[in-house]
Amino acid sequence: MSFGGSSSVATGAKRPFEYGRTHVVRPKGTHKATIVWLHGLGDNGASWSQLLETLPLPNIKWICPTAPTRPVSVFGGFPSTAWFDVADLSEDAPDDVEGMDASAAHVANLLSTEPADIKLGVGGFSMGAATALYSATCFAHGKYGNGNPYPVNLSLAVGLSGWLPCARTLKNRIESLPEAAQKASSIPLLLCHGKADDVVPYKHGERSADALKANGFSNVLFKSYNSLGHYTVPEEMEEVCKWLTANLQLGTSSS
Repeated sequence: MSFGGSSSVATGAKRPFEYGRTHVVRPKGTHKATIVWLHGLGDNGASWSQLLETLPLPNIKWICPTAPTRPVSVFGGFPSTAWFDVADLSEDAPDDVEGMDASAAHVANLLSTEPADIKLGVGGFSMGAATALYSATCFAHGKYGNGNPYPVNLSLAVGLSGWLPCARTLKNRIESLPEAAQKASSIPLLLCHGKADDVVPYKHGERSADALKANGFSNVLFKSYNSLGHYTVPEEMEEVCKWLTANLQLGTSSS
């Protein structure tokens, strides 16, 4: 199932950017959790929705939005679907906090209409993983980077072949509020990265996991894959399924 372009917009420096089509994979069993899954740079929600639909996770509803098309600095300003602007795919790059806040708010908006008894999560690949991890830090801090309150109670986050944006300011954000440390320690995070990744080098995934752990995110699992490049493989997705089932307490039943 898919919906047309969302009325939600990402505010750019010159004009707002409209989000593209959102694809929804409905649960085949009892609905227990909803996860927004974010694609990588230049991709769209349809490709990941087709993969997620094949996973043996009948209790999860997947929402796969499409990022706005915007000029991207790493492409020399050429337009591409992107959750935020990026000059370099690493945690050392300048942070487009305005763009990340807009996309994190779009994710929160998609989750905000889910039933109260449903567990909520966010995940993604590459730039989508970066946005998911940024959302997790906003949840812990209770605020977006611009200071506006973060409205959703996240149960977990997953990042495949990604990196942690705003890693340099994470310590101050978590230490600024007493409740932030408690939230940081409570949210489970899964980071997976291939050692043969030539787009977002493995060291960036490893450093991101280390930065999260060093700043109070104690429930972080970092999985590495020796020959994996900048893509996913069945072995990795099996790990994701196992981790989601355990951390969402889904069990093995589809009922």
